[in-house]
Amino acid sequence: MDITKMKRRPTTPGEVLREEFLAPLKESIGLTQKKLADHIGVDIKVINRLVNDRTSIMPDLAFKLAYAFGTTPEFWLNLQKNVDLYDAYKANAKELKKIKKVS
Repeated sequence: MDITKMKRRPTTPGEVLREEFLAPLKESIGLTQKKLADHIGVDIKVINRLVNDRTSIMPDLAFKLAYAFGTTPEFWLNLQKNVDLYDAYKANAKELKKIKKVS
């Protein structure tokens, strides 16, 4: 994935958690943010901030979500990495384009 050519911001880990995990599991098994937080041993505020894109995911939470949902920590951290790189590129694109390759 070439971050510099992306037209839109990559999907955040919070959006994936909200739309791909919490929403479907709320319907099927009644999983809420609070129940997830209790299940993985974190404060509800951690989950709420993540699903509302007010915080980044850190490795310890990535492991907890991976164990809870049968994914990998890399899955969650790669989502965050893509968002972080996109944001950094967009914030610095003009300056970065002025840098020539060292030969």
